[in-house]
Amino acid sequence: MNPPSAHFLREDLRDFAGYASARMQAGGARIRLDANEAPWPSAGDDAARLRRYPDPQPRALVTALAALYGVDDARLLLTRGSDEAIDLLLRATCAPGRGAIVTTPPTFGMYAVCARLHGARVAEVPLRDAGDGFAADLGAVGDAVLAADARLVFLCSPGNPTGDVVPLDGIATLARRLAGRALVVVDEAYGEFAGVASAASLPEAASNVVVLRTLSKAHALAGARVGCAIAPPAIVAALRRCQAPYPLPAPSVAAALAALSPRALARTRARVRRIREARDRLATRLRALPAVRRVDASGGNFLLLRLVDPDAALARLHEAGIAVRDMRAASGLSDAIRATVGTTRQNAALVEALAAAGEGA
Repeated sequence: MNPPSAHFLREDLRDFAGYASARMQAGGARIRLDANEAPWPSAGDDAARLRRYPDPQPRALVTALAALYGVDDARLLLTRGSDEAIDLLLRATCAPGRGAIVTTPPTFGMYAVCARLHGARVAEVPLRDAGDGFAADLGAVGDAVLAADARLVFLCSPGNPTGDVVPLDGIATLARRLAGRALVVVDEAYGEFAGVASAASLPEAASNVVVLRTLSKAHALAGARVGCAIAPPAIVAALRRCQAPYPLPAPSVAAALAALSPRALARTRARVRRIREARDRLATRLRALPAVRRVDASGGNFLLLRLVDPDAALARLHEAGIAVRDMRAASGLSDAIRATVGTTRQNAALVEALAAAGEGA
Protein backbone atom coordinates (compact mmCIF):
# COMPACT_ATOMS: atom_id res chain seq x y z
CA MET A 1 0.00 0.00 0.00
CA ASN A 2 1.35 3.43 -0.94
CA PRO A 3 1.93 5.91 1.91
CA PRO A 4 -0.45 8.91 2.12
CA SER A 5 1.97 11.35 0.46
CA ALA A 6 2.47 9.07 -2.55
CA HIS A 7 -0.69 10.40 -4.22
CA PHE A 8 1.26 13.53 -5.22
CA LEU A 9 3.36 11.39 -7.55
CA ARG A 10 2.73 10.59 -11.17
CA GLU A 11 0.56 7.49 -11.34
CA ASP A 12 2.93 5.84 -13.81
CA LEU A 13 5.84 6.23 -11.37
CA ARG A 14 4.23 5.00 -8.17
CA ASP A 15 5.62 1.50 -8.69
CA PHE A 16 8.75 2.69 -10.53
CA ALA A 17 11.90 1.24 -8.93
CA GLY A 18 14.42 3.53 -10.64
CA TYR A 19 17.98 2.56 -11.51
CA ALA A 20 19.81 0.36 -9.01
CA SER A 21 23.45 1.44 -9.16
CA ALA A 22 26.32 -0.82 -8.25
CA ARG A 23 27.00 1.20 -5.11
CA MET A 24 23.46 0.58 -3.89
CA GLN A 25 23.94 -3.19 -4.14
CA ALA A 26 27.61 -3.70 -3.25
CA GLY A 27 27.13 -4.10 0.49
CA GLY A 28 30.38 -4.80 2.34
CA ALA A 29 32.17 -6.63 -0.48
CA ARG A 30 35.97 -6.72 -0.16
CA ILE A 31 36.66 -7.16 -3.88
CA ARG A 32 34.48 -4.92 -6.03
CA LEU A 33 34.13 -6.03 -9.63
CA ASP A 34 30.58 -4.82 -10.11
CA ALA A 35 30.81 -1.28 -11.54
CA ASN A 36 33.36 -1.57 -14.37
CA GLU A 37 35.70 0.84 -12.58
CA ALA A 38 39.42 1.00 -13.29
CA PRO A 39 41.41 -1.46 -11.15
CA TRP A 40 44.21 1.06 -10.60
CA PRO A 41 44.39 4.74 -9.56
CA SER A 42 44.17 7.54 -12.13
CA ALA A 43 47.34 8.26 -14.06
CA GLY A 44 46.92 11.86 -12.97
CA ASP A 45 46.76 13.11 -9.41
CA ASP A 46 44.55 10.64 -7.54
CA ALA A 47 45.04 11.88 -4.00
CA ALA A 48 41.26 11.89 -3.59
CA ARG A 49 41.08 8.25 -4.78
CA LEU A 50 38.48 9.02 -7.40
CA ARG A 51 38.57 5.80 -9.39
CA ARG A 52 35.56 4.49 -7.46
CA TYR A 53 32.02 5.77 -7.92
CA PRO A 54 30.82 7.74 -4.89
CA ASP A 55 28.06 6.71 -2.52
CA PRO A 56 24.76 7.99 -4.02
CA GLN A 57 23.63 9.34 -0.64
CA PRO A 58 26.68 9.50 1.67
CA ARG A 59 25.41 8.66 5.12
CA ALA A 60 27.77 11.02 6.96
CA LEU A 61 26.66 13.99 4.87
CA VAL A 62 22.97 13.11 5.11
CA THR A 63 23.28 12.91 8.90
CA ALA A 64 25.27 16.16 9.12
CA LEU A 65 22.77 18.13 7.05
CA ALA A 66 19.79 16.60 8.83
CA ALA A 67 21.30 17.70 12.13
CA LEU A 68 22.01 21.19 10.75
CA TYR A 69 18.40 21.64 9.61
CA GLY A 70 16.81 19.83 12.54
CA VAL A 71 15.10 17.02 10.62
CA ASP A 72 15.21 13.22 10.54
CA ASP A 73 17.61 11.58 8.10
CA ALA A 74 14.69 9.92 6.28
CA ARG A 75 13.34 13.36 5.32
CA LEU A 76 16.49 14.52 3.52
CA LEU A 77 17.71 13.87 -0.03
CA LEU A 78 21.11 15.12 -1.16
CA THR A 79 20.99 16.91 -4.52
CA ARG A 80 23.26 18.83 -6.89
CA GLY A 81 22.45 22.21 -5.41
CA SER A 82 18.81 23.28 -5.33
CA ASP A 83 18.46 23.16 -9.11
CA GLU A 84 18.45 19.38 -9.27
CA ALA A 85 15.77 19.19 -6.58
CA ILE A 86 13.53 21.52 -8.61
CA ASP A 87 13.95 19.31 -11.67
CA LEU A 88 13.34 16.11 -9.70
CA LEU A 89 10.11 17.50 -8.25
CA LEU A 90 8.83 18.21 -11.76
CA ARG A 91 9.82 14.76 -12.96
CA ALA A 92 8.19 13.00 -10.04
CA THR A 93 4.87 14.85 -10.03
CA CYS A 94 4.12 15.95 -13.61
CA ALA A 95 3.98 13.54 -16.53
CA PRO A 96 5.89 14.89 -19.58
CA GLY A 97 3.78 17.40 -21.47
CA ARG A 98 1.19 17.51 -18.72
CA GLY A 99 0.60 19.00 -15.29
CA ALA A 100 1.15 22.48 -13.94
CA ILE A 101 3.05 24.47 -11.36
CA VAL A 102 2.38 27.84 -9.72
CA THR A 103 5.07 30.51 -9.25
CA THR A 104 5.11 34.04 -7.84
CA PRO A 105 7.11 36.33 -10.14
CA PRO A 106 9.42 38.10 -9.94
CA THR A 107 11.18 35.01 -8.62
CA PHE A 108 13.95 32.50 -9.33
CA GLY A 109 13.73 31.64 -13.00
CA MET A 110 14.59 27.94 -12.74
CA TYR A 111 11.10 26.98 -11.55
CA ALA A 112 9.57 28.06 -14.87
CA VAL A 113 12.55 26.84 -16.92
CA CYS A 114 12.34 23.32 -15.48
CA ALA A 115 8.57 23.26 -15.94
CA ARG A 116 8.71 24.37 -19.55
CA LEU A 117 11.49 21.94 -20.42
CA HIS A 118 9.28 19.24 -18.95
CA GLY A 119 6.19 20.43 -20.82
CA ALA A 120 4.30 21.49 -17.69
CA ARG A 121 2.19 24.64 -17.63
CA VAL A 122 3.25 27.59 -15.47
CA ALA A 123 0.53 29.59 -13.70
CA GLU A 124 1.80 32.87 -12.29
CA VAL A 125 0.54 34.84 -9.30
CA PRO A 126 2.68 38.01 -9.24
CA LEU A 127 4.01 39.25 -5.95
CA ARG A 128 2.22 42.31 -4.57
CA ASP A 129 4.35 45.46 -4.69
CA ALA A 130 3.55 47.52 -1.62
CA GLY A 131 5.82 50.37 -2.67
CA ASP A 132 8.55 49.49 -0.19
CA GLY A 133 8.82 45.76 -0.84
CA PHE A 134 7.07 42.70 -2.20
CA ALA A 135 4.83 40.06 -0.64
CA ALA A 136 3.13 36.91 -1.85
CA ASP A 137 -0.65 36.83 -2.03
CA LEU A 138 -1.01 33.33 -0.61
CA GLY A 139 -4.79 33.31 -0.92
CA ALA A 140 -4.48 33.97 -4.66
CA VAL A 141 -1.71 31.38 -4.86
CA GLY A 142 -4.02 28.76 -3.40
CA ASP A 143 -6.78 29.76 -5.83
CA ALA A 144 -4.37 29.41 -8.75
CA VAL A 145 -3.21 25.95 -7.64
CA LEU A 146 -6.79 24.72 -7.49
CA ALA A 147 -7.78 26.37 -10.79
CA ALA A 148 -4.77 24.93 -12.65
CA ASP A 149 -4.91 21.57 -10.85
CA ALA A 150 -1.22 22.15 -10.13
CA ARG A 151 0.87 19.58 -8.28
CA LEU A 152 3.55 22.05 -7.17
CA VAL A 153 3.66 25.64 -5.91
CA PHE A 154 7.09 27.25 -5.56
CA LEU A 155 7.65 29.91 -2.89
CA CYS A 156 11.10 31.46 -2.68
CA SER A 157 11.77 32.68 0.87
CA PRO A 158 13.76 34.89 1.09
CA GLY A 159 12.68 35.80 -2.42
CA ASN A 160 15.17 36.05 -5.26
CA PRO A 161 15.50 38.83 -6.40
CA THR A 162 13.05 40.57 -4.08
CA GLY A 163 14.41 39.57 -0.67
CA ASP A 164 10.95 39.21 0.89
CA VAL A 165 10.36 36.53 3.52
CA VAL A 166 7.14 34.51 3.35
CA PRO A 167 5.59 34.26 6.86
CA LEU A 168 5.59 30.74 8.27
CA ASP A 169 1.97 30.99 9.38
CA GLY A 170 1.01 31.85 5.81
CA ILE A 171 2.92 28.84 4.47
CA ALA A 172 1.21 26.61 7.03
CA THR A 173 -2.24 27.91 6.10
CA LEU A 174 -1.57 27.39 2.39
CA ALA A 175 -0.22 23.88 2.99
CA ARG A 176 -3.33 22.94 4.98
CA ARG A 177 -5.57 24.30 2.24
CA LEU A 178 -3.70 22.28 -0.41
CA ALA A 179 -3.34 19.07 1.63
CA GLY A 180 -3.96 16.14 -0.66
CA ARG A 181 -3.85 18.41 -3.73
CA ALA A 182 -0.35 19.86 -4.12
CA LEU A 183 3.12 20.10 -2.64
CA VAL A 184 4.17 23.50 -1.28
CA VAL A 185 7.84 23.89 -2.16
CA VAL A 186 9.68 26.50 -0.08
CA ASP A 187 13.06 27.43 -1.54
CA GLU A 188 15.25 28.57 1.37
CA ALA A 189 18.51 29.00 -0.54
CA TYR A 190 19.07 32.25 1.38
CA GLY A 191 17.45 31.10 4.61
CA GLU A 192 20.51 31.62 6.78
CA PHE A 193 20.47 35.35 6.07
CA ALA A 194 16.80 35.82 7.01
CA GLY A 195 17.14 35.02 10.70
CA VAL A 196 13.77 33.23 10.87
CA ALA A 197 12.75 29.61 11.45
CA SER A 198 12.69 27.21 8.51
CA ALA A 199 9.47 25.92 6.97
CA ALA A 200 10.92 22.46 7.69
CA SER A 201 9.89 23.06 11.31
CA LEU A 202 6.18 23.28 10.43
CA PRO A 203 3.93 20.33 11.30
CA GLU A 204 2.64 20.54 7.72
CA ALA A 205 6.16 19.63 6.53
CA ALA A 206 5.30 16.03 7.46
CA SER A 207 2.62 15.87 4.76
CA ASN A 208 2.92 18.31 1.84
CA VAL A 209 5.71 20.84 2.43
CA VAL A 210 9.06 20.43 0.69
CA VAL A 211 11.98 22.66 1.70
CA LEU A 212 15.02 23.25 -0.52
CA ARG A 213 18.37 24.15 1.03
CA THR A 214 21.86 24.66 -0.39
CA LEU A 215 25.43 25.09 0.80
CA SER A 216 26.14 27.46 -2.10
CA LYS A 217 25.36 30.74 -0.35
CA ALA A 218 26.02 31.03 3.39
CA HIS A 219 28.52 28.15 3.39
CA ALA A 220 30.44 29.50 0.36
CA LEU A 221 30.37 26.21 -1.58
CA ALA A 222 28.73 27.29 -4.84
CA GLY A 223 31.39 25.43 -6.83
CA ALA A 224 30.74 22.16 -4.99
CA ARG A 225 27.03 22.05 -5.95
CA VAL A 226 25.70 20.53 -2.73
CA GLY A 227 22.09 20.96 -1.71
CA CYS A 228 19.18 18.98 -0.39
CA ALA A 229 15.43 18.56 -0.40
CA ILE A 230 13.63 18.10 2.91
CA ALA A 231 10.32 16.32 2.41
CA PRO A 232 8.05 13.56 3.70
CA PRO A 233 9.94 10.23 3.49
CA ALA A 234 7.69 8.91 0.69
CA ILE A 235 8.50 11.97 -1.43
CA VAL A 236 12.22 11.63 -0.65
CA ALA A 237 12.10 8.00 -1.78
CA ALA A 238 10.28 8.95 -4.99
CA LEU A 239 12.72 11.75 -5.83
CA ARG A 240 15.63 9.39 -5.28
CA ARG A 241 14.14 6.95 -7.79
CA CYS A 242 14.10 9.78 -10.36
CA GLN A 243 17.67 10.86 -9.60
CA ALA A 244 20.85 10.07 -11.55
CA PRO A 245 22.85 7.24 -9.92
CA TYR A 246 25.73 9.29 -8.47
CA PRO A 247 24.60 12.89 -7.91
CA LEU A 248 27.47 14.21 -5.77
CA PRO A 249 31.18 13.86 -6.65
CA ALA A 250 33.42 12.67 -3.85
CA PRO A 251 35.38 15.98 -3.63
CA SER A 252 32.11 17.87 -3.19
CA VAL A 253 31.08 15.54 -0.38
CA ALA A 254 34.45 16.02 1.32
CA ALA A 255 34.19 19.82 0.99
CA ALA A 256 30.68 19.78 2.44
CA LEU A 257 31.66 17.64 5.41
CA ALA A 258 34.57 19.97 6.13
CA ALA A 259 32.23 22.97 6.00
CA LEU A 260 29.87 21.26 8.47
CA SER A 261 32.44 20.65 11.17
CA PRO A 262 31.68 22.46 14.45
CA ARG A 263 34.56 24.89 13.97
CA ALA A 264 33.59 25.69 10.37
CA LEU A 265 29.92 26.14 11.30
CA ALA A 266 30.86 28.62 14.02
CA ARG A 267 32.87 30.66 11.50
CA THR A 268 30.02 30.51 8.98
CA ARG A 269 27.47 31.74 11.52
CA ALA A 270 29.74 34.64 12.42
CA ARG A 271 30.16 35.51 8.74
CA VAL A 272 26.40 35.38 8.18
CA ARG A 273 25.94 37.86 11.03
CA ARG A 274 28.51 40.16 9.42
CA ILE A 275 26.79 39.90 6.03
CA ARG A 276 23.43 40.81 7.57
CA GLU A 277 24.92 43.82 9.32
CA ALA A 278 26.77 44.90 6.15
CA ARG A 279 23.57 44.44 4.11
CA ASP A 280 21.64 46.83 6.35
CA ARG A 281 24.44 49.41 6.34
CA LEU A 282 24.75 49.19 2.57
CA ALA A 283 20.99 49.62 2.12
CA THR A 284 21.08 52.79 4.19
CA ARG A 285 23.94 54.24 2.14
CA LEU A 286 22.33 53.35 -1.16
CA ARG A 287 18.98 54.89 -0.22
CA ALA A 288 20.74 58.23 0.22
CA LEU A 289 22.01 58.31 -3.39
CA PRO A 290 20.24 60.44 -6.03
CA ALA A 291 20.60 57.63 -8.60
CA VAL A 292 18.71 55.17 -6.40
CA ARG A 293 14.94 55.44 -6.28
CA ARG A 294 14.28 52.60 -3.84
CA VAL A 295 16.05 49.81 -1.95
CA ASP A 296 13.79 47.08 -0.60
CA ALA A 297 14.35 45.38 2.73
CA SER A 298 16.02 42.02 2.16
CA GLY A 299 16.28 38.73 3.98
CA GLY A 300 19.02 37.53 1.63
CA ASN A 301 22.68 38.35 1.02
CA PHE A 302 21.69 40.83 -1.69
CA LEU A 303 19.69 43.99 -2.28
CA LEU A 304 17.15 44.86 -4.96
CA LEU A 305 17.74 48.41 -6.17
CA ARG A 306 15.24 50.48 -8.18
CA LEU A 307 17.12 53.08 -10.20
CA VAL A 308 16.23 56.52 -11.54
CA ASP A 309 18.19 55.87 -14.77
CA PRO A 310 19.07 52.16 -15.04
CA ASP A 311 21.00 52.57 -18.30
CA ALA A 312 23.28 55.25 -16.88
CA ALA A 313 23.79 53.38 -13.62
CA LEU A 314 24.65 50.11 -15.37
CA ALA A 315 27.05 51.91 -17.69
CA ARG A 316 28.82 53.48 -14.72
CA LEU A 317 29.02 50.14 -12.93
CA HIS A 318 30.45 48.54 -16.06
CA GLU A 319 33.11 51.26 -16.29
CA ALA A 320 34.02 50.58 -12.66
CA GLY A 321 34.35 46.84 -13.36
CA ILE A 322 31.42 45.95 -11.12
CA ALA A 323 29.03 43.20 -12.22
CA VAL A 324 25.49 43.23 -10.86
CA ARG A 325 22.40 41.31 -11.95
CA ASP A 326 20.29 43.25 -14.45
CA MET A 327 16.69 42.49 -13.43
CA ARG A 328 14.90 44.76 -15.92
CA ALA A 329 13.46 41.82 -17.88
CA ALA A 330 11.77 40.41 -14.77
CA SER A 331 8.10 40.97 -14.13
CA GLY A 332 7.49 44.43 -12.63
CA LEU A 333 11.19 45.30 -12.36
CA SER A 334 11.87 47.47 -15.40
CA ASP A 335 14.18 49.76 -13.39
CA ALA A 336 15.90 47.21 -11.14
CA ILE A 337 19.25 45.60 -10.48
CA ARG A 338 20.23 43.05 -7.84
CA ALA A 339 23.52 43.54 -6.02
CA THR A 340 25.16 40.95 -3.79
CA VAL A 341 26.53 42.16 -0.46
CA GLY A 342 30.31 41.85 -0.76
CA THR A 343 33.33 42.83 1.28
CA THR A 344 33.63 46.29 2.83
CA ARG A 345 35.80 47.41 -0.08
CA GLN A 346 33.44 45.95 -2.70
CA ASN A 347 30.41 47.55 -1.09
CA ALA A 348 32.20 50.91 -1.00
CA ALA A 349 33.03 50.59 -4.70
CA LEU A 350 29.35 49.90 -5.49
CA VAL A 351 28.25 52.99 -3.56
CA GLU A 352 30.94 55.12 -5.21
CA ALA A 353 29.95 54.03 -8.72
CA LEU A 354 26.25 54.65 -8.15
CA ALA A 355 27.00 58.00 -6.55
CA ALA A 356 28.90 58.97 -9.69
CA ALA A 357 25.96 57.82 -11.82
CA GLY A 358 23.72 60.19 -9.86
CA GLU A 359 26.08 63.11 -10.38
CA GLY A 360 26.09 62.55 -14.10
CA ALA A 361 22.29 62.47 -14.38
